[in-house]
Amino acid sequence: MANKLLSIIVPCYSEEEALPAFWEEITKVTDLMSNIDFEFIFIDDGSKDNTKLILRDMAKADSRVRYVSFSRNFGKEAAMYAGLKYSKGDYVAIMDADLQDPPALLPEMLKAIEEEGYDSVATRRVTRKGEPKIRSWFARRFYQVMRMMCKTEVVDGARDYRLMKRRMVDSILEMGEYNRFFKGILGWVGFNTKWIEFENVERVKGETKWSFWKLFKYSLEGITAFTTAPLALASIIGLLFCIISFLAIIFVIVRQLIWGGSAYGWPSMICIILMLSGIQLFTIGIVGQYLAKTYLEVKKRPIYIVGETEEDL
Repeated sequence: MANKLLSIIVPCYSEEEALPAFWEEITKVTDLMSNIDFEFIFIDDGSKDNTKLILRDMAKADSRVRYVSFSRNFGKEAAMYAGLKYSKGDYVAIMDADLQDPPALLPEMLKAIEEEGYDSVATRRVTRKGEPKIRSWFARRFYQVMRMMCKTEVVDGARDYRLMKRRMVDSILEMGEYNRFFKGILGWVGFNTKWIEFENVERVKGETKWSFWKLFKYSLEGITAFTTAPLALASIIGLLFCIISFLAIIFVIVRQLIWGGSAYGWPSMICIILMLSGIQLFTIGIVGQYLAKTYLEVKKRPIYIVGETEEDL
């Protein structure tokens, strides 16, 4: 009986320093897994360095290596979607090229699927050693907010490093939405998942491409992609301040009738006007976020554009 095929998807954005170390480490692990065949799919997400040249050389040297190079940077979400779409394996794994996702976990992950009956095996960090404390604090708050607002399960510390059966991959590919939040999509499709915990591993080479601002925007993407709770919050805030203003009007009228000449206080009135104006702009901004996402979805633009693949060599 022929071995099953495992596709390993590796999103890359300017990873020329990390790729040689990653390739050395991943081949050490896969060479020991003789009971399964491998294909390696590298997604070059519009890198600004020599990542594409390195992938060309790797594809020429090893027939198992495939790559897809985007015409520009479309983001990691698009890269993971492209990798899933191009994969052919019975099992599919996603991992980063910086070795923060330990390849040594692959045999254990595969065992959980083949012998324990799981549909997928996911990983999560139990520590954030090496990360700035303020960044770690905001990350934990983000997961707390997601758990409160979303019906979809989003696990604290979850990595994109995951091994899945083909039927789960096909389910993910059916969700062809333009605004993608992979962690939320994984929770939404469900399936029986085993979680493996590991200590945080620092990058082997290079620097992270995720600035605080990019992570903040990504968190907003996640919240607006999988819950309408902010819209409900905007409505609740509007209703609450309508009630407060109605009670305040009654109070001012009663005070004027009883004591007379008491309707003063221009500075406080200006502060109240500014506060209410700020709340209005805030709630309009929430509505605007959802409207913008609707606008992007209805245009039906492609999630990514391919510039080159190994077949062009």
